[in-house]
Amino acid sequence: MPEFLNLLPPEEALAAWLPHITHRMEAERLVSADALGRVLAEDVLAPHPMPPFDRSAVDGYAVRAADTYGASEGLPAYLEVVGEVPMGAAAAFTVGSGQAALIHTGGMLPPGADAVVMVEYTQQARAGEVEILRPVAVGENVLLEGEDVAAGAAVFPAGRRLRAAEIGGLMALGVLTVAVARRPTVGVLATGDEVVPPDAEPAPGQVRDINTYTLSAEVRRAGGVPRVYGIIPDRPAALADAAARALAECDLVVVTAGSSASTRDMTAEVLDGLGAPGVLVHGVNTKPGRPTILAAAHGKPVVGLPGNPVSALVNVGLFVLPVMARLEGEAPRARPLLPARLTVNLPSASGREDWWPVRLRQTPEGWLAEPIFYKSNLIFALARADGLLKVPADATGLAAGEWAEIRLL
Repeated sequence: MPEFLNLLPPEEALAAWLPHITHRMEAERLVSADALGRVLAEDVLAPHPMPPFDRSAVDGYAVRAADTYGASEGLPAYLEVVGEVPMGAAAAFTVGSGQAALIHTGGMLPPGADAVVMVEYTQQARAGEVEILRPVAVGENVLLEGEDVAAGAAVFPAGRRLRAAEIGGLMALGVLTVAVARRPTVGVLATGDEVVPPDAEPAPGQVRDINTYTLSAEVRRAGGVPRVYGIIPDRPAALADAAARALAECDLVVVTAGSSASTRDMTAEVLDGLGAPGVLVHGVNTKPGRPTILAAAHGKPVVGLPGNPVSALVNVGLFVLPVMARLEGEAPRARPLLPARLTVNLPSASGREDWWPVRLRQTPEGWLAEPIFYKSNLIFALARADGLLKVPADATGLAAGEWAEIRLL
């Protein structure tokens, strides 16, 4: 088992850990309209082309492009208006040479027409006639059949997490059900003889359980299903029994350990004994969150987080959320970050990645990030924050006025 204080940067820790996570979520079929936020378990193929017919992209007149060549405001082309294309139906006429048809956005291009002139570049000459004030090319202002999606094409690949736009695309294609990865169940275990439930009155030296509820909330927000195993006393046998039960019943197990070195060592030993290959990372080079433990047992991920509520919550974003995405088979994607300018100097130790809670303030010149300086273990430092600012490991701090990237909370 790797020794504690053999600290790895977060990226290296993930690279050492994730290849051992072979467990994957089974697929289930859902109504597409209810699948927001779920990850596709198989490719979605287009049952027909999109658009399903040539259609106008603007309000205007459907024409033969050749009839507009050379048209200008000083010398317009005069075309006979042969009708209006009905919305939701095919035109009952053909556009011939020297003719045009009034058409609205989304209307089906009538036979004979191959372009649309925007209404802004036309004017009425007399009844039954329109002046064309500029030429158009073949296909201009027209969405061609299959231009967006060809029939049979994979419109959304397996591993895509469905957003509102994807739901709309599924509806446009008439794909009413999809196969998605089942939501991962995450076992959450809090440890510590000093920890009591939130509804209890703490005795001297005791604290209420925070981690169970913050971690469960983050799991829900990421689309998982938390399963709470309660507060486990600081006894190896009790933790081993609870962790083994959680591993059998869940797809991922997260344990928050106490702050003492002896408690951390006990947690690492228990997690290492859950199954091969055991503990793969014991300590990451971050502040907060250095005592993080990453393990795998028979292909399932097991995470040991610090008991410090701030450290635990910060490291959920670094390790728990990425492994949840892996369990669902989600394809790698960029995470949104907000650029902001620091308001004060922010010190940091070189070689260590620091994460600072910050308040954000909008100005005409952009966002400002105001660091929240706090002592360890103060959850309200995060409750007051809008995001987390990353100080890279190769920096010795950031100066006031420098731009930094903020991970929103």
